[in-house]
Amino acid sequence: MSYEKVEQAKKTIIGTKQTVKAIKSGVVKEVVIAKDAEEKLIDPVIGEAAQHGVQVSYVDSREKLGQACGIQVGASVVAITV
Repeated sequence: MSYEKVEQAKKTIIGTKQTVKAIKSGVVKEVVIAKDAEEKLIDPVIGEAAQHGVQVSYVDSREKLGQACGIQVGASVVAITV
């Protein structure tokens, strides 16, 4: 389900640092996190999302999440912006 959301999103932000910045600036409506991502990468995003009331969804695979974003590598974190 969330793979389709990412594919259909008009604007996404890929990566942990960029996602945290975007959450802080208030432009993120949902974050999609791959379950097979390393905890040290996703913990800052989960914390920031909780502080700002941003919805967090999970998908199974970094590889498939990267494909949904149209990139050739895996993606641990993707933010869907407003």
